[in-house]
Amino acid sequence: MTATKDPLLQPFQLRHLTLKNRVMSTSHAPAYVEDGMPQERYQRYHEEKAKGGLALSMFGGSSNIAPDSPSVFGQIYLGSDDVIPHFQRFAGRMHDQGCAIMCQLTHMGRRTTWADGWWLPVVAPSRVREPAHRAFPREMDQSDIDRIVRDFGAAATRCKEGGLDGLELLCHGHLLDQFWTPLVNRRSDGYGGTLANRMRFSLEVLDEVRRQVGPEFIVGLRMGLDEAADGGLGPDELSEIAAAHVATGMVDFLNLNVGTIETDRALAHMIPGMAGPLAPHLDRVKAFKRDIGVPVFHACRVTDVATARHAIAEDCMDMVGMTRAHIADPYIVAKITAGAERTIRPCVGAGYCLDRIYEGGSTLCLHNAATGREETMPQRIERAAGPGKKVVVVGGGPAGLEAARVSAERGHDVVLFEATSELGGQIVIAAKAGWRRDLIGIRDWYTDELDRLGVRVRLSTYAEADDILGESPEVVIVASGGVPDTDSVPGGGLAVSTWDILTGAEAPGAEVLVFDDNGQHPGPSCVDFLADAGAAVELVTPDRMAAQDMGGLNWTVYLEHFYAKGVTMTPDTRLAGIERDGNRLRATLRNAYSDAETTRVVDQVVIEHGTLPVDHLHAELRDRSRNDGVIDVDALAADRPQPALAEPGDGFILWRVGDAAASRNIHAAIYDSLRLCKDL
Repeated sequence: MTATKDPLLQPFQLRHLTLKNRVMSTSHAPAYVEDGMPQERYQRYHEEKAKGGLALSMFGGSSNIAPDSPSVFGQIYLGSDDVIPHFQRFAGRMHDQGCAIMCQLTHMGRRTTWADGWWLPVVAPSRVREPAHRAFPREMDQSDIDRIVRDFGAAATRCKEGGLDGLELLCHGHLLDQFWTPLVNRRSDGYGGTLANRMRFSLEVLDEVRRQVGPEFIVGLRMGLDEAADGGLGPDELSEIAAAHVATGMVDFLNLNVGTIETDRALAHMIPGMAGPLAPHLDRVKAFKRDIGVPVFHACRVTDVATARHAIAEDCMDMVGMTRAHIADPYIVAKITAGAERTIRPCVGAGYCLDRIYEGGSTLCLHNAATGREETMPQRIERAAGPGKKVVVVGGGPAGLEAARVSAERGHDVVLFEATSELGGQIVIAAKAGWRRDLIGIRDWYTDELDRLGVRVRLSTYAEADDILGESPEVVIVASGGVPDTDSVPGGGLAVSTWDILTGAEAPGAEVLVFDDNGQHPGPSCVDFLADAGAAVELVTPDRMAAQDMGGLNWTVYLEHFYAKGVTMTPDTRLAGIERDGNRLRATLRNAYSDAETTRVVDQVVIEHGTLPVDHLHAELRDRSRNDGVIDVDALAADRPQPALAEPGDGFILWRVGDAAASRNIHAAIYDSLRLCKDL
């Protein structure tokens, strides 16, 4: 499709603001703030999307406007004029790239904690505790209401003085919506009871914001079109709420969500990952939009260009949010414009970006290690200035694939050896676990990229040292991965691994005990697979809960499945040993706190304890390499080129990456290779 006919590339007029295409990134909180402010890392992250052709980047997800709405997941604080110069620099950067920029404002109400920030009581319309954030709120009185209305107006003024193009008031799940919904608002005064009363607070906030910023500044609402919860707001009431706010003439757009966010499970359904469908709400958004009278925005797992194009072409919305898709690839629009859609790095819906925040970290993409690291890691790999080198990569898992891709982008002659008949390594195994099948999109993208870049891939080739040396390499990257560690338990030789089950090397038993001493995806995904195969499964873990080392977008899915499928979960327990018991196995379990022992007699024991490095090739080649196979850790940590690259000498440089070094995850493996090979 030509650019002149592509619905995604058509401009859109939002009052006085011309948006150059129909693609946007909606507000989110990547936890990149420093001292509550959007500083260099935060700005560079959004600027990269602007360079990639995005028309509108909303930022500042859940930016707090008052001291009794403290940050609980790395949000911006808008309750101080200190934010204005940061906004001014930020707006300048985005406008230089032709991208509009807006911020989201909120008071979180009950959706926060008192044990942070200024340690103030949490406030809400009524004393109704939110299950996710767990504070017992104080019911707001009139002085609280008046103060927070003023705080919204002051924060809006800071957005305008900061040079932004507009702002969005976040209603959904936060204080404005908490006044709307009968699930939270149990007041009997002028702010409770009837729908007109429950809307009073948000209308007062809207009026004060508009009074502060004037008639020309763009102001929108992010709200739900259906809470989809017993006793909550349905489509009819929310349509009435939307119409009442639009009728004031003070609302320039609506940004629509579906669902509630008061529990981890509800949030996981509201922001679905690979366990859920793609773009599940397009028809409902289109129906809601039909009679609303202002532009409508929407984002919910619109991860691919075809779906986004359909959403605009069918008038489901006016601007399509591809938020997580831009975390995976900030150059989506530029690639569409260039006719290079096939090279877009896909969002596979793994949820690692949001799970990182649950774990107290900041947003990272599972397979784009440059996102959030734009100060040091390139999103676009530039060709090296010097002559090309001969690079040999051993292993076609994520670490090897990234090493080959980046090296080839740098202009080097790359050959990749892979022992099996297909690329992907552990990605291929992980994708066999039912609802995680979309992970294979990572492998598929790399396969296409290596083909585009002319990397010579030798499948079904178990590379030995002589094979490597026969290539006359200048750089050798050992990315040979690892193998399951089942010997961590006495009698572990009687057990099988999660790999054995997922690959079909071992058939599922009738009664199976899975010991997960990892807490990441391999154990729980194997349990899910076994339960689907009809096995009676007990998941035993020394952790406090199943799937402990992942965030709420994923462990909620596993627990939903486990309870529905009758999986027995036994936390706080170690597998102390395995013995034969006739033609079955006797597993001895030991409680991690009482040391009490119990036994289980089962058909099969599965052990998940990470992987052991397959590093014999690295060991064999070390003394022939000119850097002794050593990665300079200080240089790596500081994002500096490896000193060996600048040091003269005979022989080749040797590096070991991914699980060939230590058992970690896909992101760590890819990051290893990106930061080493970007300087080749």
